[in-house]
Amino acid sequence: MGRKNTDKVVFHQIKVLDAGAKGVSVAKAPDGKVVFIPNVVPGDVVDVQTFKKRKAYYEGKAVKFHELSEHRVDPICDHFGTCGGCKWQNMNYDQQLFYKHNEVKNHLQRIGKIALPEFEWILGSEKKFFYRNKMEFSFSNSRWLTEAEIGSSEELDNKNALGFHIPKMWDKILDIKKCHLQEDPSNAIRNEVRDFANANGLTFFNPREHSGLLRTLMLRTASTGEIMLLIQFFEDDKANRELLLDHLYAKFPQITSLQYVVNNKANDTIYDQDIQLYKGRNYILEEMEGLKFSINAKSFYQTNSDQAYELYKITRDFAGLTGNETVYDLYTGTGTIAQFVSKKAKKVIGVESVPDAIKDAKANAERNNIDNCEFFVGDMKVVFNDVFIAQHGQPDVIITDPPRDGMHKDVIEQIMKIAPEKVVYVSCNSATQARDLALMDEKYKVTRVRPVDMFPQTHHVENVVLLERR
Repeated sequence: MGRKNTDKVVFHQIKVLDAGAKGVSVAKAPDGKVVFIPNVVPGDVVDVQTFKKRKAYYEGKAVKFHELSEHRVDPICDHFGTCGGCKWQNMNYDQQLFYKHNEVKNHLQRIGKIALPEFEWILGSEKKFFYRNKMEFSFSNSRWLTEAEIGSSEELDNKNALGFHIPKMWDKILDIKKCHLQEDPSNAIRNEVRDFANANGLTFFNPREHSGLLRTLMLRTASTGEIMLLIQFFEDDKANRELLLDHLYAKFPQITSLQYVVNNKANDTIYDQDIQLYKGRNYILEEMEGLKFSINAKSFYQTNSDQAYELYKITRDFAGLTGNETVYDLYTGTGTIAQFVSKKAKKVIGVESVPDAIKDAKANAERNNIDNCEFFVGDMKVVFNDVFIAQHGQPDVIITDPPRDGMHKDVIEQIMKIAPEKVVYVSCNSATQARDLALMDEKYKVTRVRPVDMFPQTHHVENVVLLERR
């Protein structure tokens, strides 16, 4: 007799208690273990079908709703629940902010275990939808089929898709008709690409066989109204490539930058690829407080332009500059924060490991007639040393905006060694930020904290912390 499968059980009338990590909600099973459930809202009462059992928790899905949470709203997107992009679209926005604020607080308290001031309330985003300035979509000739399509006896003659990867399925793409994350003409351009390709027999990428013409599409927009479209082709088919690009440029004359890349390697990352300009110029311009920043196909730029402005204002406010300070901007990227604070500083030194980003930073500073910013390229833990500080001067303020992994311990040690008066720490991952704050606690006290919501309808949250020397 086979072993009884106890992994898949149904728990009845379970109350959803909290919003957990990665946008998944949390409940308690009758045996006291945690249950992680997607697409539900704290306050819902549901029956849960579990599909994974671990020592300390279950994973499951809601199969029946008995009570709906007072915080629940109707998702506006037809793709909600399948796409996996906007996991909190069924929760009202005030409640989203509540859970984001609490996540930051919990991380700083539980992981940091340091003395904290009263938190300033999370800054919400004025735009709840259509706030992203960059979107990437994938082509596939094996689109994700709905349950209705699978159950239908009809033969499906077109399985082409242009949209997003289904979560945890690298080879399945959900065909997107309308996405609520990027302003038009984003939807119009994407839909036109798909329709024209289908009408003209242009082949969509097959991720298993590594064949097909069309691979990915990237759209960047700016608050200035400028638009960049980059299409990645797998096969080098000049005639069909130009057929599509010429059609798009004629149909959407507002495109500022039309680019393409032919990439037949195994992965579709473009950062090691030679990008070709087809029409227009190879960058678009973003503007903030009269400063202009060029954004090319490979540039990193905060993906919510309006809220990036608010984030930078908080950063500048926390720094409390008077015009006499030497400021170091670590992990400076294309130098946006550095230039944004430069008019209130004596001198700003930006450091970044990506050479192209520093090239952009220098070009932007020249465009903006800023002469008190200098930019240097190199691995932070190697470049940021005693010799560098002797050359460029002791910083009064350090602004640091590291990647999700936080700061390298050698960088933290160097900050502690040179001990500037203030450190403003901008983070997209409050868990690693909390770890770093604990390492700095011996010399620095946290005096201000303000989370910032850059990504409505998702669980992601940024946080700004001011540290002052003890």
